[in-house]
Amino acid sequence: MVLHLKMFSMAMQRLSFYGKLVRPLFCFVLIANFMLAGSTAEGQEKKGDPEFLSVAFGAFDFNRQKDQGAEFRLEYRSDKKLLNLFKPFGAGAYSISGHGFLGGGLLLDLYFGRRYVVTPSLAPHLYFGGDSDLDLDFPLQFRSQLEVAYRLDNRERIGLALSHYSNAGLGGDNPGTESIMLYYSLPLDLNLGR
Repeated sequence: MVLHLKMFSMAMQRLSFYGKLVRPLFCFVLIANFMLAGSTAEGQEKKGDPEFLSVAFGAFDFNRQKDQGAEFRLEYRSDKKLLNLFKPFGAGAYSISGHGFLGGGLLLDLYFGRRYVVTPSLAPHLYFGGDSDLDLDFPLQFRSQLEVAYRLDNRERIGLALSHYSNAGLGGDNPGTESIMLYYSLPLDLNLGR
């Protein structure tokens, strides 16, 4: 298994353009498989969670502080699963410093007991905006995110997420940036007896 992963990794390095696109997704799937050991809390997987409407606010570019400002997000998170594991989601985000994102991707809910949910996600986004302080240098950005949430009795979630936006080296420059966000996720199906 290790030999196969090494061979795959070497092949990815040779295919620089495709490697830059596929490598983050490969890493996401690999990490998700290792983390699945903690996600099999009985009842959680059987019940599943409903679809969510998530709103978030937080700090854009908080790490480098080239063009920091408040960021606002709206997301739809489906309850349908692909490969009985990943859930699709759509997202829109805007920072008051003039950066906008629109996209969608896949997320994975990992349950730790009844209350805690860790959600890694990866999504390509169309990027608009930017200025002389911070320009992410390519219209396609990849958002990778890790969210840790607390699940209430009615399945509402309150979470904290760390996000990274990157063009994966597709542009002339790849400055990237991070956001830290506070999430509130509202279940769209409040019928808990389903």
